[in-house]
Amino acid sequence: MSTRLQWSRDGAGATEHRFIQTNGISMHVVERGEGPLVVLCHGFPETSYTWRHQVGPLALAGWHVAAPDQRGYGKTDCPEKTDAYHILNLVADMVGLVQALGHTRAAIIGCDWGSAVAAHCALLRPDVPFRRRAWGKHPPTEFFKKISRDKVFYQLYLQEPGRADAELGTDPRRSLLTLLCSLSGDVPPEKRWQHMVDPTKPLLDSGTLPVSLPRWLTEEDLEVLVGDFQRTGFTGGLNWYRNIDRNWELTAFLSDARIYQPSIFVAGEADPILALYRDACSQLPETAPNLRGKVILGGVGHWLTQEQPDQLNLHLLDFLATARSELVDRGGSDTEEKRVQPDSDRRPTA
Repeated sequence: MSTRLQWSRDGAGATEHRFIQTNGISMHVVERGEGPLVVLCHGFPETSYTWRHQVGPLALAGWHVAAPDQRGYGKTDCPEKTDAYHILNLVADMVGLVQALGHTRAAIIGCDWGSAVAAHCALLRPDVPFRRRAWGKHPPTEFFKKISRDKVFYQLYLQEPGRADAELGTDPRRSLLTLLCSLSGDVPPEKRWQHMVDPTKPLLDSGTLPVSLPRWLTEEDLEVLVGDFQRTGFTGGLNWYRNIDRNWELTAFLSDARIYQPSIFVAGEADPILALYRDACSQLPETAPNLRGKVILGGVGHWLTQEQPDQLNLHLLDFLATARSELVDRGGSDTEEKRVQPDSDRRPTA
């Protein structure tokens, strides 16, 4: 089954795959529907395909849905320089995407790294309604080194150019299946992804390779993802991690900043990342004063969009329905946002 058929399995109309120019790169975008814009941002190791269960229902509910392959992933350009993946570029990519699609305002939803992009879009461009600094006075990797002894924090392990790239790229199918399974709610706690890894062993030794596919992942789904990473490799996605210190430097002015746009937080109870950032989660009512809901789905791991898509879609649709009027351009109607013609000479800012 082709990727296009996978995307078009529901009754929400035709799905369009096209390329737009944004912030100096060519970006592959999956689109469907008409109405106010919703941008869906994936994480690592994923592509826009992770949103295959959300695009149709959101479009059917009257939204113009856009799911891009983010910088370094899928069919979008993969700049060679590591520093091309800092957070200001990632935000500028989204601002340019909104403009290229003919909108001036958008809701933005992120998963994994995509959540960081969404949060910084809200902080840096509140006029396009799309965390408190966690590391204090020292760069993140300095903190990672302090908590590392015989084992090191996995994000520190990923800093060395080429190492994890080669390990993951040797067998993309095995790598992706191990990561997807180990961070899901399908495995017992003792077999889930470990944040602290042995630096003398391969990265994937910290995860679990399943005997069979998890219930929420078909062979066809896996092949789509494997095909993308066989073509691009893992370096583009890993370069996001290699910019965490750079991001810390670039966003010093956002210390103690809050997100005042309407927002919702949804996570899986069995997500190892939720345990890692539990303090930040508990502070959400303070850091996001207009938080409309904090939802923890039982028995679900890191891959919300795939593990329990129906539950996630209900929460997203409820939230978007309450926020819809706030996505209407000033001077527009109550039901449709004002559309602007894309300006090929306009450069995105962040």
